[in-house]
Amino acid sequence: MRPKRLSVSQARRVALGAQGFAAAAPAGRVDRRHLQRLMGRLRVLQIDSINVVVRSHYLPVFSRLGAYERDLIDREAYRRRTLFEYWAHEASLVPVALHPLLRWRMARGEAWGRMARMADEKPGYVQAVLDEVTDRGPIAASELSEPGVRRGPWWGWGDGKATMEWLFWTGQVAVAERRNFERRYDLPERVLPPEVLALPTPPVEEAHRRLLAQAAAAIGVGTAADLADYFRIRVPEARPRLAELVEAGELVPAEVEGWERPAYLHVHARLPRRIDGCALLSPFDSLVFERSRTERLFGFRLRLEVYVPSAQRVHGYYVLPLLLGERLMGRVDVKADRRRRVLLVPGAFAEPDADSRELVGPLVGELVRLAGWLGLDDIEVGERGDLAGGLRECLGGGGRCL
Repeated sequence: MRPKRLSVSQARRVALGAQGFAAAAPAGRVDRRHLQRLMGRLRVLQIDSINVVVRSHYLPVFSRLGAYERDLIDREAYRRRTLFEYWAHEASLVPVALHPLLRWRMARGEAWGRMARMADEKPGYVQAVLDEVTDRGPIAASELSEPGVRRGPWWGWGDGKATMEWLFWTGQVAVAERRNFERRYDLPERVLPPEVLALPTPPVEEAHRRLLAQAAAAIGVGTAADLADYFRIRVPEARPRLAELVEAGELVPAEVEGWERPAYLHVHARLPRRIDGCALLSPFDSLVFERSRTERLFGFRLRLEVYVPSAQRVHGYYVLPLLLGERLMGRVDVKADRRRRVLLVPGAFAEPDADSRELVGPLVGELVRLAGWLGLDDIEVGERGDLAGGLRECLGGGGRCL
């Protein structure tokens, strides 16, 4: 089969269409049907603990559907059980129908760090934790009888947390709920719908094939590495499955202008004539979380600077890319000051090939929408970046709004 040739602009529009940016946001109230349709496209909402603006998994829905009640996602995940948490990309919320396709990862138990060592080093303790979940679940790691002592910030987990995460990775426990973002674990049969648990577990090769097909539908077009990354399948394992999907007619070989490696196009991928609209994106949005693909598609180098010393940051602590039309045109450093009910914008930057005068108006609109959704009353703009002055002027000189 001859590869289908795409310009980089066409590839961008295919990708944006697949990710839900070609459709208009709902005119009325966003409800669970809208969320279910969107999750049918994205399959993955990556979770991250950073809460500078809002938890990251809430932002992709806002970027595509507009303002919605944030507990809509929580209700679907922890009450209705249409979504569940697992290591699908990174820690993610995914539709429960994907549970059988991820059991190969649970069975392999290829976790990292202290999680992976607990079963070998302290098998008795691991069994005791599982027994306690059985008796007391749902339960947080901090509520265990012997939770252990934290060994430092960030990933310096105590034995209890490391063990809970090992049991979670291997599918022996599931996340029943979150309180103040802390996971509370229980047995899968008390969390997941019985009809999902009753589904047969496919062979690894079939699971990979189906996950790669869903990844292709979600991103529209990508290289083997791009498709494998969506559900974190190893590229050497993905390549033969991709060939089988081409043979089955589910994927079409493609060549994208400027890409060194061959690509694959989902057979049902659409090429929108144009992409309109404007959106601020989480740095963990599935449109951009594969950084090399983001650079190839948009010419946009996205790096998270949270862990970079402040003096060495280029754009800021927590920076949201600005999507305008089919291009990533700017970056905005934002923070929600919840005590003062203010959206802080320490810096705002246009991309080198963008006209900053054309960005200010759309960006103001997005910041106003974001502030309103978060329940913040004002916007304050700092001094950093070539868009900052225009934002302050547009917002009334003092950089305040609403």
